[in-house]
Amino acid sequence: MEKYSIKTAALSKQYNDQAVVKNVSMTVPKGKIYGLLGRNGAGKTTIMKILLGLATASSGECQLFGQSPKEHPEVYSRIGNIIETPSFYPYLSGPDNLKVFSKLKGQTQRNSVDKALKLVDLNHVDHKRFANYSLGMKQRLGIANALMNDPELLILDEPTNGLDPIGIAEIRQLLKELAEVHGKTILISSHQLSEIEQIADIIGILHNGELLEECDMSQIAQHNQRHISITVSDVHQATRLLEENLHMSNYQVEEGNTIKLFDFTFEPQEINHLFGKNGIEVSSLFIGSSNLEEHFRTITGGVGIA
Repeated sequence: MEKYSIKTAALSKQYNDQAVVKNVSMTVPKGKIYGLLGRNGAGKTTIMKILLGLATASSGECQLFGQSPKEHPEVYSRIGNIIETPSFYPYLSGPDNLKVFSKLKGQTQRNSVDKALKLVDLNHVDHKRFANYSLGMKQRLGIANALMNDPELLILDEPTNGLDPIGIAEIRQLLKELAEVHGKTILISSHQLSEIEQIADIIGILHNGELLEECDMSQIAQHNQRHISITVSDVHQATRLLEENLHMSNYQVEEGNTIKLFDFTFEPQEINHLFGKNGIEVSSLFIGSSNLEEHFRTITGGVGIA
């Protein structure tokens, strides 16, 4: 059984002389939330359009559920999506809008509208016109529209863009429930790192069309958790002292003779004293912690997300 809902290999897209996607190889495991992160113009929407068959790749390949969509276009029926802002008829209610789109898509499944509205918690506003919906409600209706065919995979382009904190929290909770309770795989693009940090299982950092990193969030969380950062003259001797004298083993050795120590059993000054007593020079020692924003800056060479 195929483990991945999406796999791409060296996917590229060029408009005239401008390369907007450059050799992107990404994998989205089934049942996970994958956060595709990048600044506006990084190529996120273009990748999603290629996956959905709305744009053609200049080179490279993609597979959906282990199959080539060129050879098996029926795989698109297993996908729901929001690309850019959802458009609905302003004078119709949410349910009536979904009924129209259901007919346009040729969907015949009974109760599909009611089920989709219930999933996004809009089943209690039957008679309210779309024009009178809040922005958060409009986004949820867009997700309901994407859910009507009970897809295995959701591809959502900036679904929290423009929402207030309450609306963002509602969409975040909805997406977590769709993945954890209903088993949906979700590919979500965003430039709001704090939100992706709270829901994603895996992230891909896209910068100037290139996928710089694809990483499990649990690894990033461990890397970014509170720690004592120590830069020393002899990292091998320093780690030996930590293990043998202080019985510490929860640490990472990084480039530049730096040790990230996640054990706070001893105070930093005690560790500094131990190293000094044994002839190890400490050029830097501080308590640190970081978040996804700082990780993004590190990976992109200091470029922020905004």
